[in-house]
Amino acid sequence: MTTLRLFLLAFSLILSGSMAAAYAGTLETNPEANRADPDFVAGKKAIERKDWKAAIEYFKAANKRLENADLHSHLGFAFRKSGDLDSAFNHYKVALGIDPNHRGTHEYLGEAYVKAGNLDKARQHLARLEEICGKDCEEYLDLARAIASNGKAK
Repeated sequence: MTTLRLFLLAFSLILSGSMAAAYAGTLETNPEANRADPDFVAGKKAIERKDWKAAIEYFKAANKRLENADLHSHLGFAFRKSGDLDSAFNHYKVALGIDPNHRGTHEYLGEAYVKAGNLDKARQHLARLEEICGKDCEEYLDLARAIASNGKAK
């Protein structure tokens, strides 16, 4: 029974990580710290449910303990999806101030610029992603699709 429980726990962790990656599009740069924070974990689950308001509240609570690019990238994502582009832009800029090469943030910031109708700025982030990870990384491809669809960013 103990072996079965360990297997199920490991399987559920792998599965939950895969689900998170499906929306995040990138590996987190601080996974240990993020997994250790219950509000960060709850914020990611709220994003999976598309409960943007709850995600914002959880990530704000986590920000009292964490200060990393992942947190601000996720906060920006939740604000963008909730329609608050000003707050999204602010958190994406904080994330890039912490980690200028954060792939997820470049993708999400580019998508926010697409949503705002500023395709030139979106293309700047696409070019930056090309420098960071090439044209085959998921973040580059996602942003390229958003730009090509001209305003239908995810």
